[in-house]
Amino acid sequence: MTVDLAPLWLTARLATVTTLILLAVGVPLAGWIAHSRSRFKPVFETLIAMPLVLPPSVLGFYLLMALSPARSLGAWLHARLGVDLVFSFPGLVAGSVLFSLPFMVQPLQAALTNLPDSLREAAYTLGKSRPATFWQVELPCVRPALVAGTVMAFAHTVGEFGLVLMLGGNIPGVTRVASIAIYNEVEALNYGAAHLYAAILCSFSFAVVLAVHLLRRRTKGGA
Repeated sequence: MTVDLAPLWLTARLATVTTLILLAVGVPLAGWIAHSRSRFKPVFETLIAMPLVLPPSVLGFYLLMALSPARSLGAWLHARLGVDLVFSFPGLVAGSVLFSLPFMVQPLQAALTNLPDSLREAAYTLGKSRPATFWQVELPCVRPALVAGTVMAFAHTVGEFGLVLMLGGNIPGVTRVASIAIYNEVEALNYGAAHLYAAILCSFSFAVVLAVHLLRRRTKGGA
């Protein structure tokens, strides 16, 4: 039994691009939330955490409505930037970033919050600025949380279905990722191919969860 590898490669590409963007956006965002004393902090935390409880199809539906060329935002992106995010790979990336954001931000935020204040104060005493303290002192101390967040964000993107189907559709080579390919094979009663796709994703999921547990165990053992 052989299957089309294109959905698997597209899934890996989507997860890789999404994770890189989440590293660039999620790390400083987690640092800001961890240290912020703004009264609006609970609002930001709630907005970031909403994808954890919100059905993916709901987020996908609202993104589809917002980014459609028939809507204001979608029309502006098309007219000004020449970008169409609906039913496209960049659109999947945008949706995946929003949907996987809490998996990157929350572990890192929790680890940064638990760091002692004396660590930052010592860095300030030595003349380090706030940004330098965050990147050179705090972030290395929470490396296990950063690694765990990165791995979980990547894995979560791999497993997306509802958002991908709603926002990207089912275009071969463009938006048909592995989870959509499984759905297609089941609809076609091609259970052998569906089993193969599913087995690959199950093996990947097991490896990811095992890696996170081993990382946490190693961290506790070294504490």
